[in-house]
Amino acid sequence: MIESNSESLIEKDSFSVNLKRRQFLQFAGVSALAVGTIGCKKEKTDEIVAPYVNSDDTIDFKDDVGLLNYIYALEQLEAAFYTKAAESLPATFTPTQALFFNDIKLHEIAHREFFKRILSTAAIGTLTFDFSGVNFADAVSVFTTAKTFEDLGVAAYNDAIVRCKNDYNLILLSQVATVEARHAAYVRSQVDAIGFSDLNELAALGADATNALDVNLAAGKVLEQALKYIKTKLNIINL
Repeated sequence: MIESNSESLIEKDSFSVNLKRRQFLQFAGVSALAVGTIGCKKEKTDEIVAPYVNSDDTIDFKDDVGLLNYIYALEQLEAAFYTKAAESLPATFTPTQALFFNDIKLHEIAHREFFKRILSTAAIGTLTFDFSGVNFADAVSVFTTAKTFEDLGVAAYNDAIVRCKNDYNLILLSQVATVEARHAAYVRSQVDAIGFSDLNELAALGADATNALDVNLAAGKVLEQALKYIKTKLNIINL
């Protein structure tokens, strides 16, 4: 069982960016309830169990730890993409687009660091990525790639919410999913101002326009697309 305390986590740990407590809570959507047990229920109080150390980048879908590591990998992907893009935004970006893009970058970094803290020694390592297919000097390429990652991320969260077994994790994933959905809505509006909310376009990601259901994609399908950008070898089991 892995436990954490939201107050000490936010106030005492230092993130890789200078984030105020108020800002983190605002866009990460983390409550005291969410920062709790991510493993199984404690059955004994007097038994000391050595913490699981994830030494080979294993994502084991047998339990919530593996599920959160899967989400952590996707958050690493998004954070790395937005960080790379923000280093030199396309010249055609408007000041508002640059502001919003930087905000999303900070959100994704906060999400990444939050899952890293929660998973502790059970977390996979820092991943490396291949964005060679993205033209970071072209606004269309940058926004289109961002749309791909955000749509995929929302689809992954929606499926993970259904699969998680622990109530605390359900709250945690649900809260962060709402932030990711807002990211997706904004990015899609920059690609297509009129049809950004067209569920028919998202049918490949599990959306159902007839019943007004959002994207929802199984982990295996998400990883098929995400692994195209992830250079680090992941040990994925019990998928």
